[in-house]
Amino acid sequence: MRFSRLYLANWRNFAHVDVALQERVFLIGANATGKSNLLDAFRFLRDIVRIGGGFEKAILDRGGVSSLCSFFAHDKPDIVIDVHIANGKQEVWHYFLAITQDTQHRPLLKAEKVWRSGRLLLDRPDAQDALDERLLRQTHLEQINSNREFREIADFFNSITYYHIVPQLVREPERSVGRTSDPYGSDFIEQIANLPKRTQKARLRRIQAVLRTAIPQLAELRITKDRTRVPHLLGKFSDHSSEGLWHTEVDFSDGTMRLIGLLWALLDGTGPLLLEEPELSLHQEVVRQIPSIMWSLQKEHARQILVSTHSYDLLRNEGIGADEVLILRSTPHGTEVKLGAEIDTVRHLLEAGLTVAEAALPHTRPQGAETLS
Repeated sequence: MRFSRLYLANWRNFAHVDVALQERVFLIGANATGKSNLLDAFRFLRDIVRIGGGFEKAILDRGGVSSLCSFFAHDKPDIVIDVHIANGKQEVWHYFLAITQDTQHRPLLKAEKVWRSGRLLLDRPDAQDALDERLLRQTHLEQINSNREFREIADFFNSITYYHIVPQLVREPERSVGRTSDPYGSDFIEQIANLPKRTQKARLRRIQAVLRTAIPQLAELRITKDRTRVPHLLGKFSDHSSEGLWHTEVDFSDGTMRLIGLLWALLDGTGPLLLEEPELSLHQEVVRQIPSIMWSLQKEHARQILVSTHSYDLLRNEGIGADEVLILRSTPHGTEVKLGAEIDTVRHLLEAGLTVAEAALPHTRPQGAETLS
């Protein structure tokens, strides 16, 4: 399953978004156009249904409805997230959520609707909501007793993963205290260590095989625990003059740590994967291969991947199509989001043989960038 269409209204930077989504999606735009905020719409859907989450908590964790609501919302201030979900090429589910707040600025559900294959299964507010307004502080999606007919959507949202590994957090001695499933990597090594040994070793072997191309001196990867039972990622580095030395994650370069994190993210899970700037700290030739690595894994797992990037090298991969690129541009009315295929100049240049880097990136160039010096 994958997201096939996204509609947003009054969400953060965006007054209005309506775009089709492919199995790979590359988000490009200048700084502060809202790439992270667009990805956060998917994280929000995940947070609604995850254990320890829920509708109200997901909103309050983001500063409340007032913080989420777009500055550009005027006559219709309700926040809307509306997604279509396909299984293969066939559209199966449609989920609609509208958000508002009460007079005490507490989040309220303005509307919740679910369709399956065009048939309406849920339409809220309903008669029960009219009798007790407190019911509008929860979605039916997050309630096991209420979501039986469309639990498949909840399971799909819960399968969304977000990774943005920060090497400095991975290396922190007290990195995972009080944290679980941290997308920034504070418990990254613990996540690996907690997997069944067979799965853990199989994934590390695959990562190791890829890493040997980028880092020839890396001969082996493994997980071990020190005397205090804290897990560590060990790498054996060798050269022609020695049998090799073992180093922990503390000694890994930022580039090595980020590449391990990226490869692990691609192997970890089957639901939609959200990645932010995977090119950071990596050599340009490695970066250029990232879309191809994604595609090879997608053929194996049919997993949707959404990536924000500024990288010319990543986008000059010749396999990226115009319908896989979302171009974010600031306007006086909020950030505009368009498919590369919807912009004539981009589409014509790609048809003429140019890459997305050459055809689309110039549309994201910040005005007045040449005056920075």
